[in-house]
Amino acid sequence: MGKRILVIEDDSHIAEGIKLNLELQGYDVSVAADGVSGLAKWKAYKPNLIVLDIMLPGIDGLTILQNIRLEDERIPILILSAKSGFNDKVKGLSYGVDDYLSKPFHLEEFLLRAERLLKRAAWSKEKKSSKEEDALSLPRAYKFGDNIVDFDRCTAECKQGVIRLTGQEVKLLKLFVSNRGKPLSRGRLLEIGWGYTQHTTTRTVDNFIVRFRKYFEDNPKKPMYFKSLRSVGYIFDHEPE
Repeated sequence: MGKRILVIEDDSHIAEGIKLNLELQGYDVSVAADGVSGLAKWKAYKPNLIVLDIMLPGIDGLTILQNIRLEDERIPILILSAKSGFNDKVKGLSYGVDDYLSKPFHLEEFLLRAERLLKRAAWSKEKKSSKEEDALSLPRAYKFGDNIVDFDRCTAECKQGVIRLTGQEVKLLKLFVSNRGKPLSRGRLLEIGWGYTQHTTTRTVDNFIVRFRKYFEDNPKKPMYFKSLRSVGYIFDHEPE
């Protein structure tokens, strides 16, 4: 079976055209027509490459990109979008996209870009030296105040000692740290952190904030780091030392 490619595109003509031509190249291809099903297929299908539109029903492509990067920093992602402005491309790159191709595009160029991304990902995986692998295995941690969060080990050192964090707690903490100093609405937190399905509510976010304040704040009633913003949501207030 060839490499797996997930195409998240709501235009059925474009999606089927891409699928057909990728399959002719020997790839195994799955298509999702909206953001919510795209995230679900990413987790179930485990693709080697994602082809992602920005303007999608349900959850937009940039939110999907942020969601995926909280869990997987290595999977290659290629954006295909009618939004070709400089700011759109910069935003995509800042969120961790590997390549950006504007619509309309030439099929041959698209196929070459997809092939290049897959080869680069495979080369990177196969050619790492043992020294590089050791470096990648070192824990990635973030310190704020007297707290240290180890994202790799899913643990935190705080006033309660060393605690075990759940996968969702780690994901949400990554989101706050990567957006430190920036207000995040409850809806935005749900979209990026959970993929915002009907099974989650804004109360879900509030419950996690209560936990974080209990873990990391000296006085949970007067938080220094995980602050509420009236009529907005929350902000992680910390400047790296």
